[in-house]
Amino acid sequence: MQSNNIVGLRPMTRELCHELYKSWENDDSIYMDMSIFKEYVYNEESVDHYFDSKQGTSRRIFAIMLEDRPIGELQLKQIDMDKRECTLSIHMQNDNFKGKGYGTEAEKLAIKYAFDELGMVAVNADTVVKNTRSQHILEKIGFQFLKEEGYFRYYRLEKS
Repeated sequence: MQSNNIVGLRPMTRELCHELYKSWENDDSIYMDMSIFKEYVYNEESVDHYFDSKQGTSRRIFAIMLEDRPIGELQLKQIDMDKRECTLSIHMQNDNFKGKGYGTEAEKLAIKYAFDELGMVAVNADTVVKNTRSQHILEKIGFQFLKEEGYFRYYRLEKS
């Protein structure tokens, strides 16, 4: 999937996953408890384990591509074919790719895929309370705020 922009989604492969995580930086803005935050250090075995753990029928995992380079990861997870809804999750590789609209474009592509290809009627999302950037993007692309509970804010977008 490709937008008019230079951003696209490609099904995540093991190779793309390694390429993405070799330049990964953990984002302290998504940690409510900074005592558990630590710098990310690439480890081939850990990336293999992570990739393997994300395979399954209730999840689609994509590399967010800027031209031919992975710059983030987007997942449609908790896919429920009976309820016809799923949950959106996105993480950008590092600060070099934030604030430029790449994540927003990727989310729009994923929502289109969820509605048109998977037949979903709703896409859910959540953010940690302090991740106001993500909340702003969700609201900008049409997600409705549902509730705040504990460390999280919950959102939903229904197919129109």
